Amino acid sequence: MSYSIDNVHDQLRLQRINTIIAKKQSILVVDDDSATRSLVVDAIGQSGNYTVTEACDGVEGLKKISENCFDLVICDVMMPGMNGMDLLDRIREIDPTTYAILITAYPTIDLTVSAMKTGAVDFLSKPFNIDDLIYKVDVYLRAKTMMVEDGNQLQSSALSNKINDLSTRNYIYDTIEHTKNNDEIFQEMVNLATKIIGGEMCSILLHDKDNQEFAPIVVKGVSQAFFKNIMIPSLYSFLKETVRRKEPLLLNLIDNTVFSSVICAPLKMRGRVFGVIVLSGKSNENVYTERDLYYVQSIANRGSLNIENRLLYESLYTNLLSTFQSLAKSIQARDHYTEEHSVRVTSLAIKIAEAMDCTSGEIESLRIAATLHDVGKIAIPDNILLKPGRLTDEEFDIIKNHAVIGENILKPLPILDTERLIIRHHHERWDGKGYPDGLCGSEIPFLSRILTAVDSYDAMTNNRPYRNAMEIKEALDELKRNVNRQFDEEIVNCFISIL
Repeated sequence: MSYSIDNVHDQLRLQRINTIIAKKQSILVVDDDSATRSLVVDAIGQSGNYTVTEACDGVEGLKKISENCFDLVICDVMMPGMNGMDLLDRIREIDPTTYAILITAYPTIDLTVSAMKTGAVDFLSKPFNIDDLIYKVDVYLRAKTMMVEDGNQLQSSALSNKINDLSTRNYIYDTIEHTKNNDEIFQEMVNLATKIIGGEMCSILLHDKDNQEFAPIVVKGVSQAFFKNIMIPSLYSFLKETVRRKEPLLLNLIDNTVFSSVICAPLKMRGRVFGVIVLSGKSNENVYTERDLYYVQSIANRGSLNIENRLLYESLYTNLLSTFQSLAKSIQARDHYTEEHSVRVTSLAIKIAEAMDCTSGEIESLRIAATLHDVGKIAIPDNILLKPGRLTDEEFDIIKNHAVIGENILKPLPILDTERLIIRHHHERWDGKGYPDGLCGSEIPFLSRILTAVDSYDAMTNNRPYRNAMEIKEALDELKRNVNRQFDEEIVNCFISIL
């Protein structure tokens, strides 16, 4: 793949911008209506990206602006004492680089024009969609960051458009990057298209190449039935042309009863089209532009790339796990106890993790670690691993190496960093007398502590060549006797409650 100098430059700038954005920017919210003010403050604060300050009117807002620097001010227009327009004038005098978004319940064209001339970057009418406000806040502050980086606060119109394009694209990339699965990617692509470009309807369609059919998997703005029965037949030739050309297309029609303006962009994986994103609904007076096409293409490209990367990752991940499970089975072929032990330990560990409200990612890591926790025993000689009697101190020291050996087997693979640490520390003790590192208390990874308790319980309740199995009650009593010495008390209590 080749890149132009501009594209490479843009990518480098986006990386630098992300680094700068990581430093929290400051926002002041000024509104005499406490309910609206709290709504805005809470919504912006939940993102964790900004430091938010609030003021109950223009006078208090001016005082805070005089004492502190703010990157953005969100201000109501109609307020007692000092209204939003007057406050905007004073902001321009104190710091003309401060961005401002004005909000009002009584919008007029004259007021909007006046606000923009005075320096507001945007103007919202009440009631407003809080998600739209958050989106505008994010994009405008990204744009401001880019101008600060360039040392160019007062920019030309062309530069302003370039910066806005970059900040919007950066917003698209970040939003899609934070999705958790393919379904979320598709939904977020539709949300981004309607939020950034606008429109009454948006959909993601999967393309069946063999039957030349399009199946909607996400539809926003109209019913699934309407889209399938009305929109797809109306757009079929346009959709096919998009797939054939493998590039985004823009279609503007006059006096069409179903749609007036449509953008269609292909979703591609390794150069092959697997679907399309369709956006339509702008009126004849306000049709889509080439700039809108560019944004839809950015959404389609980024979404497709993330889906492809996830599929490649999942394939690699599955192959790696299959390899390690085969390795584990080679141990189990030598020692049948190890096979049954791993299955039981995995099942119990997952039950505890679920009961303790672990995340799905933590549960998956624990499942893998529990399955492979004894993989290091592959390096233990048979005369020790399969010894029918008790081990000598020297033999036990060799057995203890299996935790570190297991970690080292997984160490070359960064995607299993969490799992290898669980394996390394599953023989640590709460009192610090375990191995290999003598960690104690909360120093021991939480998931390792779960594995420690379950591993010990299963060892106690199953026959070994050198001793008979304990009764379940006897084993649980042993766990309770050793809380805060060998085991985490909270985990033991949870374990007992689910048995």
